[in-house]
Parts: sequence; structure tokens; C-alpha cells
Amino acid sequence: MKHKKILITGTNGFIGENLLEYFSERPRNYKVFSPKRKELDLLNDMAVSKYIKANKIEVVIHCASCGGTRKNNYDEGNVDIVSQNLRMFFNLSRCLTPDMRMINMGSGAEYDKRNSMHKIKETFFDKHVPIDSYGYSKYIIAKYIEKTDNIINLRIFGLYGKYEDYSYKFISNTIVKNILGLPITINQNVSFDYSHIEDFVKIVDKFIAIKPKYKHYNATPSKSIDLVGIAELINKMSSKKSKIKVLNSGMNIEYTGSNLRLRNEFKGFSFTKYEEGIAELYNYYLSCRDDIDFKTIKQDDCIKYCKKIAKKPERFYL
Repeated sequence: MKHKKILITGTNGFIGENLLEYFSERPRNYKVFSPKRKELDLLNDMAVSKYIKANKIEVVIHCASCGGTRKNNYDEGNVDIVSQNLRMFFNLSRCLTPDMRMINMGSGAEYDKRNSMHKIKETFFDKHVPIDSYGYSKYIIAKYIEKTDNIINLRIFGLYGKYEDYSYKFISNTIVKNILGLPITINQNVSFDYSHIEDFVKIVDKFIAIKPKYKHYNATPSKSIDLVGIAELINKMSSKKSKIKVLNSGMNIEYTGSNLRLRNEFKGFSFTKYEEGIAELYNYYLSCRDDIDFKTIKQDDCIKYCKKIAKKPERFYL
């Protein structure tokens, strides 16, 4: 059986690391290339072209990106985010031949996070231009993908699972706080779509095998959950009950997407229930409890970067 040669970028990150693990466990089907930055500088167009040609890459799964995280205050003041994200994407996409494929990791931020998104559909894309650097770079990439034949864009709203940065990623952060007997602090409650990483990597695998009908898909689960609900769920499955503190009343800007297009593409696909996925992640952190950085979790430095809603936003409805 011929191995499909796959290049996965950004394998130092949460998504890339999980994709690398998933595809590496299927050596009969795939040969995986996952160069680190010192091995391949994605900002160097000639180096990227040479690497892809030398290794006869057939599928590019592009996970590397700059910005967009609460840990660094959403890159406030960093003017290089747009340039770097665009350069990495176009250095890869320009190397595609008609028989090659590319799967790009997009973001719900492409719809513009200033506005509330209630199960937003892909057809609402381009109603607004994102004002933040990260969202704007993803928006430009998505606009380009619309005019291609062999690139698809998976818009991610929220993901959780092993290998994510528990110092600020909400579900993991909340789990380790509970395990360590610390209170759970929420700046303001908000509804999110969180996909289990094991579901997501399977979705990526499925897209490799087909020629999809559309260029853009919201990679979201069918059900949404709010932050207080997550904290209460973790308390319910634990013998310890962490105190839940919500600093600001009301609900923050909703961030959820419709997955109807995705479900129609892969009929019968089963999404992991929050109760099952969070319990699995809870047990994962229990197994490596001694490696948790208690000082970082107790300081909770990233809470200061949570943004409280300033006014009633425009809402998108189905």
C-alpha cells in the first residue's frame, strides 16, 4: 500500500502535536514529516519550496501560526502577527501542485470576535472584517482559500485535550485547579464550542480522504457549553469541590458555530460528549499530577487578560 506523505507544521503546539501523534500511529497509511523551526523556517520561501519538493509532500496540514492567545494578551502591540501568518501560509500554498492538498487551521476569529456568534454559519463569513491582527490574518487567508481548488479551511472555535497549555486554556486550567484544591476563577461567564482534540484529528483524517464540497467548515461540536457549566461538571466528577468565583455578572460575547455543513459532509460522525471528554482529560492530569506547575496555576496570571463585555454586541442568528 502506498504511503501518503504528509507535512504537519506547528507540531510544537497543541493541535500539531496531537495530529503528529495520531498520524504517526498509522504508518501503514501515512509517512509523516514534522520539521521543527530549526529544521525548516516557514518564513523562508525558498527553504519551504525545497523541503516540499525533496520529500515529495502530498498533503500539507498547516497548524503553525502566530498570535491569538490569551497568554500573551492577544498580541496587543505586536505588529508582526499579520505578516508572519501570511508569509507562512503563502510560502506553503505557493508550492501546491494540482494533485496536492492542503488543510489549513482557521479560526472562528475570521467572523470578527467583536460580534456575538450564536451558532454562526459559514455563509456569514465576510460580513465583517476582524479588527485584531490574528483574526485579520486568518480572514485574509480564508479569502484566498475561497479561490483555490485544493485547500480547505477548518474554522476552530475551541479545542481541549492533552498537551494543551494548562496555564491558561480554560478546561485544562480548571481541571488542574480542582486537582490542586484551588478555587476556580471566571472573569465572566460565556458560551463556547469546545471540540475534543481526538474528534478533531479524526475529522482532519476524513478530509484527507475526500474531495470536500466546500472550502470552509466550522470544526465545532453539536452542543455548546458555558464556562460555569464546565466548572460545575468538573466539581461533579471530583471528590474535591472547588469554589467557583465569577468576577463579572452577565454573559460575555458568545462564541459558537453551526456544524451543519460538517455533519452533512460526514454523516453519522459522533462527537464526544463533554462529560466523557472532560472526564478523560481529568484522569490524564491525575496521572501526571506531580508534573503540574503549582506556582504558575496559583498565580493565575492569565486571568487579567480575560475581556469583559463592554456593551451589548450585534448578534448573528441562524
